[in-house]
This record gives sequence, C-alpha cells and structure tokens, in this order.
Amino acid sequence: MTFLIVTHVPHVEEKGRFFAYGPYVREMNIWGEFVDKIVIVAPLVARSPDAIDIPYQHPNVTVVPVPAFNFLSWRNTLFSFVMLPLIGWRILRAIRKADHIHLRCPGNMGLLGCLAQVFFPSKPKTAKYAGNWDPSSRQPSSYRWQQAILKNTFWTRRMTVLVYGDWPDDTANIRSFFTATYAENEKVDLPVRPLSGTLRFLFSGMLVPGKNPMYALNLVQQLAQRGHQVSLTFFGDGPLRPGLEHCIRERNLGQWASIAGNVPAAEMKKAYQTGHFLILPSVSEGWPKAVAEAMFWKCVPAALPVSCVPQMMDHGRRGIMLTGDLAADVAQIDTLIQSPVAYAEKAGAASEWSQVYTTDRFRTEIQRLLV
Repeated sequence: MTFLIVTHVPHVEEKGRFFAYGPYVREMNIWGEFVDKIVIVAPLVARSPDAIDIPYQHPNVTVVPVPAFNFLSWRNTLFSFVMLPLIGWRILRAIRKADHIHLRCPGNMGLLGCLAQVFFPSKPKTAKYAGNWDPSSRQPSSYRWQQAILKNTFWTRRMTVLVYGDWPDDTANIRSFFTATYAENEKVDLPVRPLSGTLRFLFSGMLVPGKNPMYALNLVQQLAQRGHQVSLTFFGDGPLRPGLEHCIRERNLGQWASIAGNVPAAEMKKAYQTGHFLILPSVSEGWPKAVAEAMFWKCVPAALPVSCVPQMMDHGRRGIMLTGDLAADVAQIDTLIQSPVAYAEKAGAASEWSQVYTTDRFRTEIQRLLV
C-alpha cells in the first residue's frame, strides 16, 4: 500500500533520511508499520534537524517538496497565489498514485488536501484534525472551511475523520480519537509526589503567544510569594523565549525559574515523573499531548478549558481547570497544595485515565483504519 500524507509540517533531509517534529513523526511511524511505502507532500526546508526532530523509521519514504506558504502578509499572499497551481498539481498527482490518502488538518496544506480529495471519491482516506473540533469555539475561517468539508459526507466519500473529543451533531464519518506517547510496557506505578519541600512546576510546549507561557511564570511567581518553595522549568522553544528570559532576569527569578528549551523525549519523561504540576494556560489546543503525558505520570495538570481538555480532565476531577483569572487560579492551586489527600486523588485519577491511551492501543486502532 502506498500511503500518502498531505501536511504543512516542515520536513528536513539529512543523510538521505527525513526528519520532522518529533510528536508528529512518532505517530506517523506507527501508521507506517502497516504500509509498504510512504509519500509525503510537505514543505522541505534547508536546515539541520532540531533537538525535537526525529526521523521516519519506514525504509521507503519519499517527500514531494512544496513551498511553505501563508496569507499573513501581502507579500506572502502574492507568493502563495503564484505557487498554488504548482502545489495543487503536486498534491493531485500524488493522490492519483496513492492507495490511501491521509490529510493532516487544520493547516493550509490540509485545506488544499481537503479540496483535492474531492476528485477521488473511490480512494480510501483518513483525515486527522489535530486542532480544536469544538463547534462553539472561535477559529480562523480556513479552519472552519476544513471542518465544513470534512463533516460533509457527500464531499468526503470513503473518509474517516479523526477528531479529539465528543461533540454534538457530528456526522457519520467523524470519529472521536486520541493520541498516545507511552507504551504498555512503560507503565510504572509511581508514588504520588509529597507536597513537602520544593514543588516542581513544568511548562511543556512551544513558547508562543497561544501557549501563554508568561501566565505560567506569573502564576508560579505568586505561589512563591505566598511562601511556597517552588521551581518552574519551561520545556520548549519559540519566539517568546527572549522575552521570557528577560523577564526572569529582570524579576530576579533565576533561582527557581529556568528555560530548558527543546529536549529529547526521554528527558521530558523524567521531568513528568518527578514533577508535581504541569501548567498549560494554552488558549488553542486539540489533544494537548503535554497534558496527557503529565497525567500518565501522576503530574497533576492545570489547563484552560479549551477543546477536549475538560473531557480529558473530567472537568477538574483529574486536574485543575484554570479560569484565566490569575488570582483565582493561584488560589485554586494553593488550596490543592494544602490538601495532600485531594492532590493524591487527582494524581491517581489522572494516571488511571491517561494510562488507558497507550501506543499499543493506538497501533491497534490505526491498523483497523487501514484494513
């Protein structure tokens, strides 16, 4: 089976191997276990792999390169309109040769893939909508267009659309799905961390405005001002890093706040296994892997109620639902720190729920989709 992936994720080639963003490639490596050949239509950029990039494991991977494009400025818009015929042609040609079409949405390449697949109604297809599928959420118009096409069973013949969470009024081709990081054989019954000594807070995600890392810093700073012994480590990188570093220096917070940057998965796993709280005040998510990963290791998550986060955290029973009001959120966490029993109950419930979603189960579900 020739398995075609249409994605906006930038790819890198080094020594004949293709690399891309680690969490995405780990998932695609599982899909790749059940196909003979992988063809990827995606931007191919000229740089070395980053610490968070990993290679595809499949022995037969081909990348059909297309220019990265967006409509965020007049110059980029003009460039995009010039390039669209070429990109569209490469997608259509790749679809014609493929046995199974897999779209990664939302994204500009995902939108083009949604339009192109209409001309191939008899081909089996899957689409992974990795963003917020909540119909009541505010999203860019292009995301709404992709949702509208994917929900329309006339224009998406033989397609299964994988989304995060359960939502009202979904069509027959929509399937609530999940993603996973850890395997069954990695499960360890870790003890709940004691709330004495230093409380270890983690932030895991890109340092971009949508992830709101400054809110995490402000929140933990107020807990420190209440007399708690804390540490906060930011795992991730992005354009907000210089500002965050400047803020840590200016406020003289370096004794307990630090930025680790992108780190290998094994290092991130150790951080979850020893952390007390994950703070993720993100305003846009699909299935936040950081939340699920922290829960797996009894690190209690605190996150805003976006996308399927309330469902993951059982509306606060398996974590802390942030409100976006700093004083209220500091009070919530402070109260939980004062209650070791309540903390242990949340940590245990979080781990029990998250450890259901292993890569073994994920692999089984993927195999069923490709049969």
